[in-house]
Amino acid sequence: MKHSAQRDAVREYLKSTKTHPSAEMVYEEVRKQFPKISLATVYRNLSLLVELGEAKKVATVEGNDRFDADTSEHYHFICEECNAVLDLEVPFAAQLDVEAGRNFAGTITGHEVIFHGICPECKKHYVTGGPVKISAK
Repeated sequence: MKHSAQRDAVREYLKSTKTHPSAEMVYEEVRKQFPKISLATVYRNLSLLVELGEAKKVATVEGNDRFDADTSEHYHFICEECNAVLDLEVPFAAQLDVEAGRNFAGTITGHEVIFHGICPECKKHYVTGGPVKISAK
């Protein structure tokens, strides 16, 4: 595979952040270094990094995929309020693959679990007991 400075920039940006950026977010950052880079090039490079196992794609409910340079087995949390994607610090349940395969005629090769709720930052803006936003002063 031919070396690409733009691909290196996409890879390095992904490694530098824990925000699980969308392709558009990566594009905005990488174009600071490569002003003529296209969004299509960023998409191609992100897809290639996922294919090579150097990044993971995190599908979101709103359909705007996010990307993670941490390819270890771990779980994600998506905030229902601000759509932030966060890593969850819980042990990966590899045994879940075995349990799921007990009564399944196919072959389980892995699993992905995404948790949903309100992130700590958004939770600060809610009143205890219900989703009533506190207005800023």
